[in-house]
Amino acid sequence: MFEQILELVVRYPRIILHRHKNPDGDALGSQLGLRHILRDSFPDKEILAVGDMSDRYAFMVDSPLDTVPDEAYQNALAIVLDTSAKSLICDERYTTAAATARLDHHIFCEEICGLEITDTSFESCCGLVTAMAKECSLTVSPAAAKLLYTGMVTDSGRFRYDSTNAQTHRMAAFLMERDFDTADIYRNLYSDDLSFIQLRANYTLKIQTTPHRVAYIYTDRAEAQSYGVSDFTLSRGMVNVMGEIRGIDSWVNFTETEAGVLCEIRSSKYNINPIAVKYGGGGHQKASGCTLSDREEAMRLLDDLNSLSEVESHA
Repeated sequence: MFEQILELVVRYPRIILHRHKNPDGDALGSQLGLRHILRDSFPDKEILAVGDMSDRYAFMVDSPLDTVPDEAYQNALAIVLDTSAKSLICDERYTTAAATARLDHHIFCEEICGLEITDTSFESCCGLVTAMAKECSLTVSPAAAKLLYTGMVTDSGRFRYDSTNAQTHRMAAFLMERDFDTADIYRNLYSDDLSFIQLRANYTLKIQTTPHRVAYIYTDRAEAQSYGVSDFTLSRGMVNVMGEIRGIDSWVNFTETEAGVLCEIRSSKYNINPIAVKYGGGGHQKASGCTLSDREEAMRLLDDLNSLSEVESHA
């Protein structure tokens, strides 16, 4: 499965790793884990990683991201990780590379690179990168294993989401054969400041529901700014305060930002991905997102989710 991308890695002296904007644990884990793997496996090559940063997952960055000049893309291979759409890629210069490849586990939306490797059977892109390293006999250090395991934990919801399968546990076991501290991972992921706990409590009070039991939260720009935290914290960080309500099978978090209304959609039961795609986004069957133009469009998306729940509940 990975022969072609390995051939590209061998061919080019410089490899530049990209992933999606506003990175989560899986995006950073796959990017930085692969940087370790390629540097250790091909010490004669220059392996670089570019992109923005998330305060929530800054603990994962064991060495800084790279500053890459435009000319570095000449005679380079650009690999895009954990990204389903061109508009989400953290640095558009990947298109100027001599060759491009993608490793991704999202539902396919559009062609991004010259070589496309997408496999939705993996719960995370980190799981896919782990499979590549295992199949190709690449060097996986404890540092690389810790990053990849962290991404697997975050995208599988601590191995609770139904994307978790036997393959997930095989890859996790392969990584855990390396010597790293899982307790350190969980301390960083699931210990929060009091202010964050209070913010979650405030968001819980904001939950509303539609007639067909879709839960939602809408935060306008003024309120979002008043919290003094990142848009990512309010958007993806708060969506799952609605995730364990009895009788709620789908939920959505809307957050107004300068870039538009960030929309995070989740479901424990239904395939909500086509709705995200309809509004220019994508992701997984039960976890997707998009960016909308205004509140009016957000309410149209909410109506679509409500209609989906109505149809599915009578199916």
